[in-house]
Amino acid sequence: MGGAEEGNEGASLASVGADARKRRVSYFYEPTIGDYYYGQGHPMKPHRIRMAHNLVVHYSLHRLMEISRPYPASSLDIRRFHSDDYVHFLSSVTPEAVAAATAGAGNAAPDPSAPSPPPTLKQLKRFNVGEDCPVFDGLFEFCQASAGGSIGAAVKLNLGDADIALNWAGGLHHAKKGEASGFCYVNDIVLGILELLKYHKRVLYVDIDVHHGDGVEEAFFTTDRVMTVSFHKFGDFFPGTGHIKDIGFGQGKYYALNVPLNDGMDDESFKGMFKAIIRKVMEVYQPEAVVLQCGADSLSGDRLGCFNLSVRGHADCLRFLRSFNVPLMVLGGGGYTIRNVARCWCYETAVAVGVEPENKLPYNEYYEYFGPDYTLHIEPKNMENQNNPKDLEKIRTVLLEHLSKIQHVPSVQFQARPPNAEPPEEEEVDLDKRPKRSLWAGDYYESDAEEYQIEDKEDLKEDGMLHDHDLDSVDNTTVDSDSRMDGKV
Repeated sequence: MGGAEEGNEGASLASVGADARKRRVSYFYEPTIGDYYYGQGHPMKPHRIRMAHNLVVHYSLHRLMEISRPYPASSLDIRRFHSDDYVHFLSSVTPEAVAAATAGAGNAAPDPSAPSPPPTLKQLKRFNVGEDCPVFDGLFEFCQASAGGSIGAAVKLNLGDADIALNWAGGLHHAKKGEASGFCYVNDIVLGILELLKYHKRVLYVDIDVHHGDGVEEAFFTTDRVMTVSFHKFGDFFPGTGHIKDIGFGQGKYYALNVPLNDGMDDESFKGMFKAIIRKVMEVYQPEAVVLQCGADSLSGDRLGCFNLSVRGHADCLRFLRSFNVPLMVLGGGGYTIRNVARCWCYETAVAVGVEPENKLPYNEYYEYFGPDYTLHIEPKNMENQNNPKDLEKIRTVLLEHLSKIQHVPSVQFQARPPNAEPPEEEEVDLDKRPKRSLWAGDYYESDAEEYQIEDKEDLKEDGMLHDHDLDSVDNTTVDSDSRMDGKV
């Protein structure tokens, strides 16, 4: 594996970054991840992960790290956190069965030849699937890939095979033990942390998504072995949790920190708050491993976000945590202006390996998404920062007071270490021979007016980037869409 000094071998890699000390970086990527499709008009687009990976490769960052294809997490792996009935539901439900149930056919006599009975409307409501969390083709395989990457990243860190492990398909922080939430079905973060806890006494979880990391906080609310710290928009905003007074319970009291913020949070304000809180957390809690959720919906201009961070400002959080030289897992999360998500996660990959890429983007398969500037970095919007310094200082004071209540670093009694998560036997899972599913295969999505400037519809059709049913909403310049959903992830 190459070190940071080798950065100049990539044509688009400029000088070595300021924090260029060598790190062994492991990067997990499932090549089919971009094929999964939540449905027409849905803002969550796994295609953004493929776009980010494409930039990573064209910047030659892949030469500076170990690239791994994740093993799909098994049902048993997923049941380490999620309930049996919920996992069974996810692994067996199909869009056709949901359509039948919602059309009133769900109560019909079951088909004896079907592998499992169709879901009932009661089940759909119980597991919270529907408009925000739709059932789509390959849903469970998508969850397996996301969770498998985070579990695999944890194993790399546990075994000392990497200093930093990246899984941009992870970070789905809203999923609960027995239900989907906020575009998230399986909480890969919780599964990754549970794996880390086999080797590490204390794990710190930090969340910079614009939405509160409620699913992870809830999972570890009563333990001191995991501290959760979430920086998020608070108020009339999904999921509505993450009050500054939510601090954990029982053994976990003071081990949950919430940093409630307002619209327009900019680089300077965010950096000041982040560094002050995290520096104290690292001093007091002394984690043996750190997990950073890098939801990119906190970037300026995100379709569902309301912060005003630049790519550099967002990445400064990773840069700061990297400087502590503690085993670090880095995950994705939200992000709905997909060209900016790709920019952000590519740049943060560069930060992880310790290089500073050129701002001018190399030509790549999705180059037209990044017009008209074709640059890696974006300029923040001219929007008001509704976080005034006095309010931020009050928040900082309250949180530092919470941290002062921690009397000592939590310890763990000696006990037998659970076995590592094991990859399946090769004969059980052959990734090259999995049955093909009817997944959305195009690289262009109907609701991406801001993402792609359409110049020639016929060229896009010939290239496989536009499909016949897209033409109803496409004119000669852009795709028209006012499709937005309440913020999730």
